[in-house]
Amino acid sequence: MTSIEDRGRANETHFAREEELAFRITARRNRLLGQWAATEMKLTKEEADAYATALVHADLEGGGDDDVVRKLVGDLTAAGVDHDESTVRRALAQQMIEARRQLLEAQ
Repeated sequence: MTSIEDRGRANETHFAREEELAFRITARRNRLLGQWAATEMKLTKEEADAYATALVHADLEGGGDDDVVRKLVGDLTAAGVDHDESTVRRALAQQMIEARRQLLEAQ
């Protein structure tokens, strides 16, 4: 019975690590995406840092990529930047790749 229990604990540990990594990748992606959007909106460095942090927090509160995309499209439009949803989704995909690369290199 110990072998089955050990395997169960190992699976739980593995799942927890995978979930934590996915969370960290998404948070990093959102920060990078916020920095990208801030550059597009020509924000100052301080404003860009605050915007990137706000985007990370907004995703934690709302959850889901669609909420992030809607927020970015709205903010970009309000700032007079002509980027549609497909442009923002491409940036989201690119930043996801970069976030994953950064975190895996750091390990």
